[in-house]
Amino acid sequence: MANHKSAEKRARQTKVRTERNRFYRTRMKNISKAVHAAVASGDLEAAEAALKVANQSLHSYVSRGFLKKNSAARKVSRLAKAVNSLKTAAK
Repeated sequence: MANHKSAEKRARQTKVRTERNRFYRTRMKNISKAVHAAVASGDLEAAEAALKVANQSLHSYVSRGFLKKNSAARKVSRLAKAVNSLKTAAK
């Protein structure tokens, strides 16, 4: 356990940040699952709507500092690739 005031403060801050990061990490997983579920069901409109939400959410997490820019771009790119595969299959 921390013995100095500054170390106690760091411990408190770490606890708060860990909870906050866990919340956003879970939301990112759920956003991705929504896109993949729509793709698996074959619903193109739902997949595109979920992709739009994912794009907005992940890039807002970048501006808040929860996610790095390239990580968000990579995740959105992979989701878009899944949606586009559904588009090509529909043709």
